[in-house]
Amino acid sequence: MRGILIATMLLGGFMALTAQIERSVEDVHGLATGIKAPLFTAMDEDSSMFSLEDALLSGPVVMIFYRGHWCPYCNKHLERVQDSLQLIYSLGARVVAVSPQKPEYLGKMSKKTGAEFSLLYDEGYKIADAYGVTFTPEARQLFTYNNVLMAKLKKTQSDESQRLPVPATYIIDREGIVVWKHFNPDYKKRSTVYEIMQVLTEIK
Repeated sequence: MRGILIATMLLGGFMALTAQIERSVEDVHGLATGIKAPLFTAMDEDSSMFSLEDALLSGPVVMIFYRGHWCPYCNKHLERVQDSLQLIYSLGARVVAVSPQKPEYLGKMSKKTGAEFSLLYDEGYKIADAYGVTFTPEARQLFTYNNVLMAKLKKTQSDESQRLPVPATYIIDREGIVVWKHFNPDYKKRSTVYEIMQVLTEIK
């Protein structure tokens, strides 16, 4: 009886893990606003550790999830944020961008976009999972990403699941509350600097 119970528990854990890994983009909705943001630490492109808890001591944090340096829409989005970075800083906020790419690829993204804000390595998708943005692309999408855009997801990310985050943006106030999010399963639709600055002006 004990053996059956253990086997059942192991099977249940495996099924839960499989369900998590195989979530489609339609199955994810992102963390809701009005609740405490999950705290985390992560390594940036310079191998320094970023702590969300510590960053919030200085003011709000704008957190952007992006797919990788291979994604032209991600490049354009981060370039636009970089172009208005000083305006965002003037409102007392800090910007970080999170992806499942290993640190050496964060450096490539930094060079492509000129990003002067922190690019963070989401090892094991822990941050994306906590914020409810992780999904597994369909096979045809993976073919395009890996063979046309040369993403090579199994090589550039921390495991071979090829999961990705929905390119979402969260704004977290200094009390650690998620006050705003931009979440759209359509990877072409991103948050704008105008939207970000409007929210930051209201919570300053």
